[in-house]
Amino acid sequence: MDTRSGGIKSALVERLTEARERTRWLLRTVSDEDLALQHDPIMSPLIWDYGHIGNYEELWLLEKAFGKGLSNRDLYDIYDASLHPREERPSLNLLDREGADVYLDAVREAVLRAVEAADLAREDPLLKAGFVYHMILQHECQHNETMLQTLQLMRGEGYRPQSMVELPEGNPTDEMAHVEGGTFIMGTDDRAWALDNERDAHEVDVEGFYLDRTPVTNRAYLGFLEDGGYEREDLWSSEGWAWIQSQRISAPKHWYQREPHSWWTERFGFDEPLSMDAPVVHVSFYEADAYARWAGKRLPTEAEWEKAASWDPKTGTKRLFPWGDEPPTPEKANLDQLAFMPAEVGAYPAGASAYGVLGMIGDLWEWTASDFAAYPGFESFPYREYSEVFFGPDYKVLRGGSWATRPDAIRNTFRNWDYPIRRQLFVGFRCAK
Repeated sequence: MDTRSGGIKSALVERLTEARERTRWLLRTVSDEDLALQHDPIMSPLIWDYGHIGNYEELWLLEKAFGKGLSNRDLYDIYDASLHPREERPSLNLLDREGADVYLDAVREAVLRAVEAADLAREDPLLKAGFVYHMILQHECQHNETMLQTLQLMRGEGYRPQSMVELPEGNPTDEMAHVEGGTFIMGTDDRAWALDNERDAHEVDVEGFYLDRTPVTNRAYLGFLEDGGYEREDLWSSEGWAWIQSQRISAPKHWYQREPHSWWTERFGFDEPLSMDAPVVHVSFYEADAYARWAGKRLPTEAEWEKAASWDPKTGTKRLFPWGDEPPTPEKANLDQLAFMPAEVGAYPAGASAYGVLGMIGDLWEWTASDFAAYPGFESFPYREYSEVFFGPDYKVLRGGSWATRPDAIRNTFRNWDYPIRRQLFVGFRCAK
C-alpha cells in the first residue's frame, strides 16, 4: 500500500465511523415504539431506514465490490427500496433496534477488513479513488436527513432535540444580484464523489438574469398569504390550484394561528412564534411558484441556480462550493444538522458566491423550475434506480442542501429531486427574474 492510498483509506475509515456515530446519536432518544411506527404515509418507519443503511452498505461494500456477503436474501429483499413502497414497509419482518445494531456492527467490521485489502488505484470504477465508499458515506448522510424529516412529523411530545450550535444573526435584504449572460460549465466529470446524475460536465448558455440574494423569508411569504395568495386562482398553475383545493392547503406545513395575526410554527414538537427573518420552509413547488408570480418574479431554472452558485466570472472557472473549493465550515454555511433549524437569511456573508448571492449551500433546499432530467453523456452508475428511473416531468429539481444535510453530501453540482407536492422536506426557495 502506498502512502497516498493509506491516507485515503484512513480518511474513509474515519468518515464512515463518524457517520455511523451520527446516525445512532440522532436515534438515541427515540423509543423502540416510535422507531417501529410509520409516522406519515410518505415516510418509512425509522427502523426500516436504520436497517436499510446497513444492508445497502453490505450490498455495495461487500457483495458488489468484493463478492462477499453476510446475510440471507430475505434481508436484501426487505431493505430493497425498489421492491417495497413505503406503505408496505411497516408490515415487513424488520429487524428491531437490537437486531439492527448487531447487523450494522457485523457489516461494518467486515467492511473495515475489506477496506484494508482494497486496491483503490485499480481501474475498477467502483473502487477507483474510493468511489463506492464515498457513495455509501453519502447514502448514510442522506438517510440521516430523511430520518430528521420523519422525526419532524412525529406526533405527541415529538422529537424535541436540543440545538448544539448557536446560529449567527441574519441580515435580510430585498436586493437581487445580477448574473450576466453567457456560457458556463454545468455539472462535473468528478468520479470520486459525484453521483451519476451530476455528470457529465457540459457547457450551458444562460441569458442574463437577476436572482434574489437570499431565500424568501417568512415575513415576505406572510405578505403573500395575507394578500389572499391561497385564494387567487390566477397565481397558481392548474395542477397547483387543483392540489391546494383538494388538500385544503392555506399555509406552509407546520404553520398555524393561535389568534388573528399571530402566526406560529411547530418544529420537532416545539411550538414557536414564526421567526420573520428566517427563510420560509416546508413549502411545495406549487406554493413557491405561486409566490413568485405574486411577487412579479419566477423560480430560477436549475442551470441559473448552478451558475449563480458555482461560476466565477473573473476567472472563468467553476467553484466546488459558492465561496470556493474549500470544504464547508460553520462560518460559511448552516449544515450538519446540529442547529436543528435554518438560520435567519443573510447570516453567512463568508459563504457568498462570486455574484454575491448568499445562503446557496445549507439552511434549506431550494426549488427550481426544472424537471429532473439527464445531462448530455449521462450513464447510469452504478445502478439505474439511483437516478435514471426518476427522470421526467414528474419530479422537480432541488438544490443547495439544508441545515439537515451533512457536509459530505453537498456541493454546487449536487442534485436532489422530489414530487412538486412534497412539503416534509426542509425546503424553501428564492426567486429570479
